[in-house]
This record gives sequence, C-alpha cells and structure tokens, in this order.
Amino acid sequence: MFLLRLPKLNFRHPCLSVVRANSRAIFIAAHFSHGKCKQQPRFLTSNFKSTALRSYSSNAARFQDDRKKGNNIILMGSPGAGKTTVGRILGHHLGREVIDVDDDVLEKVWGISVAEKLSEVGSHGFVDAEGQAVMQFSASDSVISLSGSNPMHREAMNYIKSLGDVIYLDVADDDILNRLAAMKVNRIIGQNEGISMSEILQYRKQFYESSYDVRVSCARGDSAEEIANKTLKTLKETQDEIGFISTREERAETDERPGFLDVVLEGLAPDGGLFVPRRQLPFFTEGQWERFVDCSYQERALRILEAWVSPSDLHPSSLRTMIDLAYSTNFQHEAIAPVIKLNDQFFIQELFHGPTASFKDLALQLTPQFFSEGVSRKATSGEQVKYLILVATSGDTGSAVLEGFKGSSNIKVLVLYPQKGISTVQKSQMTAADGRNTCVIGVESDFDFCQSSIKTIFNDLPFSKKLMDSHNVKLSAANSLNWGRLLPQVVYHASAYLDLVKSGVISMGEAADLCVPTGNFGNILGAYYAKAMGIPLNNLICASNENNILTEFFRAGSYNMASRRLKQTISPSIDILKSSNLERLLYHATENNGAAVAHWMASLEEDKYFKVSDDIRKELSTIFKADCTTDDKYLKTLKSTHEQTGYILDTHTAVAMDIASRFAHASMPMIVSATAHYSKFAYDVLRGLGEFPSCHEPRSLFFSLKKLDARPAMHANLEAVVSRPQIHKGQCEANVNAVMNQVESFVEK
Repeated sequence: MFLLRLPKLNFRHPCLSVVRANSRAIFIAAHFSHGKCKQQPRFLTSNFKSTALRSYSSNAARFQDDRKKGNNIILMGSPGAGKTTVGRILGHHLGREVIDVDDDVLEKVWGISVAEKLSEVGSHGFVDAEGQAVMQFSASDSVISLSGSNPMHREAMNYIKSLGDVIYLDVADDDILNRLAAMKVNRIIGQNEGISMSEILQYRKQFYESSYDVRVSCARGDSAEEIANKTLKTLKETQDEIGFISTREERAETDERPGFLDVVLEGLAPDGGLFVPRRQLPFFTEGQWERFVDCSYQERALRILEAWVSPSDLHPSSLRTMIDLAYSTNFQHEAIAPVIKLNDQFFIQELFHGPTASFKDLALQLTPQFFSEGVSRKATSGEQVKYLILVATSGDTGSAVLEGFKGSSNIKVLVLYPQKGISTVQKSQMTAADGRNTCVIGVESDFDFCQSSIKTIFNDLPFSKKLMDSHNVKLSAANSLNWGRLLPQVVYHASAYLDLVKSGVISMGEAADLCVPTGNFGNILGAYYAKAMGIPLNNLICASNENNILTEFFRAGSYNMASRRLKQTISPSIDILKSSNLERLLYHATENNGAAVAHWMASLEEDKYFKVSDDIRKELSTIFKADCTTDDKYLKTLKSTHEQTGYILDTHTAVAMDIASRFAHASMPMIVSATAHYSKFAYDVLRGLGEFPSCHEPRSLFFSLKKLDARPAMHANLEAVVSRPQIHKGQCEANVNAVMNQVESFVEK
C-alpha cells in the first residue's frame, strides 16, 4: 500500500485545514457548516502515487471531450453520502475549484437557505425550483457536489450531465441513515411529510441509478477520505482506459488501441492472438464485495461488468438495459444461476436455466447485444458492413449462439459441429434452430478440427478480403475466443461465492473451492478473473475427462498434443485437446509477456508441444489444481449422487463432482459448476443411473427421465425442441477448403 504523496498546497476553502504535512502523507481535518457532515482527521492513503493524480488532473478532459461533454467532475449520491466532504478533498488533490450546489448555487440564486425554500414551496415545488436554478449556472474544470435531489429533475439532470462526468457515490444505506441522524438535517424533500428516511433513500435510488457515468462502490463504514481515495482511483482508471492488446503482442506499436466493442466485433486479434485488457485488471475490496451480497444477479452483473467496460465504450445505462434483457423470463429460475446445497460440503451452481440449458447461455444472451451495438455504431459512422460469425462447437456453444443471434440484422451465424462428437439432444437443438440468418454444418471430424479450421480461415487474409470485396462481409467469432463472450462468465463465478455468503454458509472473506469441468478453458478462466477481482476463491480445480491434456500441463508444465489423439467420451463438451483460452492465462502468468506467449503458440502450431518454465508452473499451481477421470468412474459418481441426494448430474458435472471429491476438505465449502442440464445427455445419464434405455430417440429418453421425478426438474425448452423438425441438414468433409466453400455458399444466400 503506497501512502499518497502530495505537494504542499494552499487551501482556498475555509472549511479545510492542513494539520500536518510531510513527504509521506497529508493529514486532513474537515469541518463543515450548513448541516454538512463532520469528519475527524484521518490519514489518506492510496494504491497510486501523486504523479498519477497530477496526470489525471492534466489529462482528465480526454474522456469527456470524446463525448463532447464538459470537463467537470460531478459528484452525485444520496443526502449524507459525503458529496460535499469528498468534493472538497478531490478539489484539493486535483487543484480544482469546488462548487457545492446547495451552498454555492441554490442559496445564491434564491437569497435564502435551502431549508427556508423547502418550507416555502413544499416538496413538489422544490424539485422544480431547484431544477430551474441549477440550469442557470455553468462551470468548467471544477468539482461539483450535487444536492441529493438534483437527479429528480430530468431536464436539470440532463443539463448537469452536459457539464461533465457524473460520479455516483454508491454508499450503503445504513451508513447514510447513521450520518443523517447525527447531522440532524432538516432540508430533505419528503422528510417532514411522514415519509421515513429509509423510504426516501429507496425511492431516490432509481434516479441515481439512471443518471451516472461512473459508479464508486463504497464499503460499509468508509470514511470521506476512503471514498475520495476510491473516487480518485476510479477516475484514474477511467481516463487511463487504453483498450485491448493481443496476447501475442510484445509491446504496443501505437497509442491507438481497439475498444471493447471493437474487440467484440473483431473476435481474434490480427496476429492470431486473443484480446485481453491492456490495463490492470479491476479489483474490489472485501468491503465492496460485501455490498453486492444482497444484490440480484442482474445488479451484480452490472456492478462487475461496468468495472471492466469503460463508459466511453459502453455507457452503464446501455449496459443495464442489455443485462436486464439478457437475464429475464428467458431463464427458468429467477435467480438466474442459483447455488443449491447438495450436502454440507458440496454446493452446485446451476448454470443451465437459460434457453438452451447450458452455461453458455449466461454469456450468449448478452454477447449478441454487445455485437449488435458494435454493428449499429459502425453503421452510424457510415460503415455499412455485414458480419458472419463462425462458431466451432463441442455441443453447447452452437445452440447458445444460434439462440442468442437469431433474427439479428446484418449478422449471420455459421456453426460447425463434429458429426459424432455430440449428443443426440445437442444435435437436435442445433439442427432445429430457426432463424434465416443461421447455418449449421456437421463436420466429419472432431471439435479440434472444427476450431482449427476457423482459426485457419481467420488467418487467411486473401479469403477474408474476398468476402469483404465480393459480399461486404467481415468475419468474427462468438465462442470464448471472443472477449465479449468470455467476460460475462466472470459474473456467475463471483455470484456463486456471494450466494454462499448470503445463505450463511460462509462469512465474507472466508474462502471456498471451485471445481469446473474444463475443455477450452474459458469457463475456469472466468473464475480466475473473478479471483483476480478479489473474490476469495481458494483452489480453482480443473476437471478433465480422459482428454486430460490440461491435467498434464498443470502437473508438469508441458502441453503435448503430439502423442495424443482425441478420445470420444460421454462428456463430449470437454472432448478438447487444444484449450485455446489457456493462452490468456499464460499471458497473465508471464506478467504480460506477449513474446513468450507467441513463441509457445508457434511451437504448439508447428511441433504440437510447448513447455513453460518451472517457476511459472509452480506459480500456477498455487491457484489451479487439476485431475482427470474416466467414463466409468464419473458414471458411478453420477449414480451415487442421485442415490444419496435425489439430485441428477449431467455427465460433465459428474466429471467435476468426481474430481472435486478428491480435493474437498471439511473446513471449506466446494462449489461445483453444473454446466448443463442432465437431459441434454439423456441416454448416458439414464445408463449411469442403471436404467439402460433401449434407444437414443430424445422423446423416449425424456419420458424415462421424467418418471424418475428427480431434482432438478426437466427443462421445458429442451422438451419442446426435440419435437421440432430438422431444418439444418448440411454436412462437410474434414477439409479446410471444403469448410471455406460452405462459408462462401452461405454468404451468397
């Protein structure tokens, strides 16, 4: 922790005084009149140096100017949130004039106190009078502390937002209520009309939530100095947002970096690498995470994702709309990704309540909205381009992408799946998918061939140019190679931990283990990012079937495809040898060494092998554990789990459960990611339960499953889809040129 270093400054405001200053820190005493809160002196500390603060002060206009806004910093929040105190601290650190709307605008315009004006015109009249007064002032290069009721006047708030960026000080209600009680404030709208302060705060949140540009999530008990610290850190991160970089890029060759929507549209980096954020990964303190415990899944998603996505790329108001649309009645559980207690040790996070019954829906109900927004912005700027999304699927991604993108304008989707590498239900889902903008092709090979074919096509510049010149079509990806597809997965891993806290299984800060059935490494990488953000996940357990290349990697540090052939198992979604998202982990593990990653990926392409240093292997082993199992072993786990708990696992979750049991210890809960509904793999699940089905026909299998009357209930969407007619009947030989012909044929339609 760095102590915040500050130059000696003269304060312009009589309510602030320097008590002691030296080369390490500045000691601040703040005493406020006019009913404002009083703060005892505290040391102000921070994770960044004063040079960074001065950098923000001199460069802060960049973010606002990009959107043709003023260069003011505008603090918004409930009465008692500390806006005035924080504003004065920020003004001092940034060398800016400080404007308190109550004292410096309203009372000057009216010539009477705010309390007197409220008494004179009443609550309804006050909001309008306040709005009219606020629209009479202007400012630049200032810190503006709004009144708690400013956001309630829409026209005035729109004017205020044109003056600069609105920073929402999201302070806990109990902190606010305690402060207001101590302050004995008498000038809050509704306060003297029989409405409780708690009700007033709840009512006003809708206005704050719809008006901010940047949120500062404050921990319970945060002092004004701590809130100011968080605000400065957030402001710096906002103005330092410099886009994305390839995992294979050694250094930035230009200051121009693609933004969030750019990388969503691009899919893969031009050099064949994967996009990752160029800046430091976001982090929440334990106290900030605790604020999210009582939030809904949608509210958690907003707070987590807005920490990753710059408001200049995608404004929080747009992000909120997308999240609310993504996670609504299309999910068959109101909690979206609920955590179910299996026993005192194991907790199942059910990730299969979305429209296609797999964890992929948690991302692919949101990613298409990112993509459509990016296409729309391109069109607005005059770039009338169509997009073709190429998808390789091991079973679940295909149906989730088809569902997420169906009906999208100017976006087509082509899915490649291995003919013999998926279940009959998975195949039915894809081949029965409607939507004129979709195409599904069965390939006479395995998933690795499908995925490598798509990478080959992406890297074939003449072919891409031909599609663009002849058809005005650009290629993109929607599996977890795409950053916009991977990012939403961070949310549900964080949410699982928060649910354990909410249910009283653990206290905030206590650790939990997590086990994930792993193939392409995207799902467990989302957990890695959640851990990096401050979620106290202990071991991230990578569960593999007999295609155990990841187990070997985490144990020995070597990734060897040369001596392996893909094995077909009854957990087909993780029948993968080339785990593409491991590349992102290697980039982070090497402290962003793109040259090293590029070397390893080139070796993997040429020699089917690479090996990391022992130091890197040891470092990864402090975070990741890995093991593998066989069909026979995890079918026994599937059966015993059902016999002991009445709960049916799908085959992939059974892989995770079998391996999780090897790492479990009584002092720590184990979260197991249930990545698909068991009915997607009905034949093998029934076989594992000892039912021995006589055929593979999905409706017959579903009938047998329903008779078991087990937990969880059958998935309504799957029951409907297996009765639909087959629409997509395309097939293709295992040849990249043949795949390219299919792509061009679909584009021409």
